Amino acid sequence: MGALTQSYFRGASDPHLISQTIGDYLDGICERYPDNEALVVRHQDIRWTYRQFKTEIDRLASGLLALGIVPGDRVGIWGPNSAEWIMVQYATASIGAIMVCLNPAYRLNELEYALNKVECRAIVSAESFKTSQYLSMLQKLAPELAHCEAGRLSAEKFPHLEMVIRMGDAHTPGMLNFAQVCDLGSEEHYRQLTAIKKTLQAEDPINIQFTSGTTGAPKGATLTHRNIINNGRLCATSMGFTDQDRLCIPVPLYHCFGMVMGNLACLTAGATAVYPNDGFDPELTLRAVAEERCTGLHGAPTMFIAELDHPSFSDFDLSSLRTGIMAGAPCPVEVMKRVLGDMNMQDILIAYGQTETSPVNHITLPDDTLENRTGTVGRAVPEVEIKITDNHNQVVAVGEKGEICVRGYSVMRGYWNDEQRTLETIDGDNWLHSGDLGVMDEHGYVQIVGRIKDMVIRGGENIYPREVEEFLYTHPKIAEVQVFGVPDVKMGEELCAWVQLHPGETMTEDELKSFCRDQITHFKIPRYVRFVQEYPMTVTGKMQKFLMREQMQAELQ
Repeated sequence: MGALTQSYFRGASDPHLISQTIGDYLDGICERYPDNEALVVRHQDIRWTYRQFKTEIDRLASGLLALGIVPGDRVGIWGPNSAEWIMVQYATASIGAIMVCLNPAYRLNELEYALNKVECRAIVSAESFKTSQYLSMLQKLAPELAHCEAGRLSAEKFPHLEMVIRMGDAHTPGMLNFAQVCDLGSEEHYRQLTAIKKTLQAEDPINIQFTSGTTGAPKGATLTHRNIINNGRLCATSMGFTDQDRLCIPVPLYHCFGMVMGNLACLTAGATAVYPNDGFDPELTLRAVAEERCTGLHGAPTMFIAELDHPSFSDFDLSSLRTGIMAGAPCPVEVMKRVLGDMNMQDILIAYGQTETSPVNHITLPDDTLENRTGTVGRAVPEVEIKITDNHNQVVAVGEKGEICVRGYSVMRGYWNDEQRTLETIDGDNWLHSGDLGVMDEHGYVQIVGRIKDMVIRGGENIYPREVEEFLYTHPKIAEVQVFGVPDVKMGEELCAWVQLHPGETMTEDELKSFCRDQITHFKIPRYVRFVQEYPMTVTGKMQKFLMREQMQAELQ
């Protein structure tokens, strides 16, 4: 392929796109690899072969049918990583119900909004996690649970919600127990399961993921069997996965990173999914990799930093590692170099995308140059087109900044029950407008330079915080940095940096600014510097700059 002049690139053709439903594909894999370990959940002491895994999924699927769940019904899943979570993922897919992923960090207002937005008929909930008392929150929003028959809720605040299925052994008034539901299926329900599978189509919606926007109410990105199983297979293929591989999944399942790039990637290869814990813990992750001899490890950059900086890092034998995917946020070059060397992950990949594209639309490959693997997010994945456009939706020349747009099999069906916001995101030619700013080189590799709304305009100068962050990461004392704009009467906006130092290091604001002088343009030197111990972030490890910005605004006023 010759050098590009315009910022448009189409991924390779893929004659092997999967046209089956997830349930059918699962059945085929379980037949091919019945004795392979499918799932290891270390904190629950669970080890299931694919044969055992299918038995457990079918038990839950037939139980849901016994409750009256039908294809198209929305079933919420709320809780941290667990065997129950992945069982719900595959059982709902098998009966054509639509699994609704609820953020484990949701509080009352967010939960009420999400369940009503997509009209959930049932919710499967953990008892608690960290500071979240899930069942108590449900009882607060639906006090009717105290007196209703289990599975027959009629709640003022939840006009569509009929069933609350709780995990764990305890009994709660008005709620069904997870294990109890798994025992409900009769021979008739198993026959019904087989019959329903034959009626489902690969293009049917199967999953709703709420996007964590920085403004406005969350939107429910609606994904199909075809969307997510093919994206899972893409991740497995890119990592070179076979049925002999074992993937450590410390990222949350409620997000595409865990359930698609983790669970479905393993399924499509007949590989083993390993959950080190219910939530991310760097030591338990390292221990799981070492003791389970994992060949792959996923994580956001913040997770890899926490693992690398753990005081016991050198105690763990990570020699089994080969690959994995780093995603969820741009990766600092210095971190990538340490992962390649110190963690033995020579074939680690950088992936980029968004929930609305199932999620991966760019990925680096093991044979890409180190420069492209650290400085870009790779190229368009197979069967996906990428273009970079200006404010008038015209494709820009190679090397120019613009908005990344995506078209192909992975683009969502739309936002659930939200035609207006769907039309704002997917245009008439089926291009999804990401809101992310990128630059494409002459070979199709894309560098992310920020979000459209992340761009800081200081005195008429456009500043892309990512550029400043990459420079600051080169300082040996700096472990993590986030740069963003704050309002300023004179300049319109000024730049602010929140800096986290490596353990035991100290630094002053003047020292940081001196480091910047003569190295980056004067207007890119942060006006405000704060040294912090931690950052506000989503459960998936994405930094929430809007919260940092709000805090700084309040402080500066």
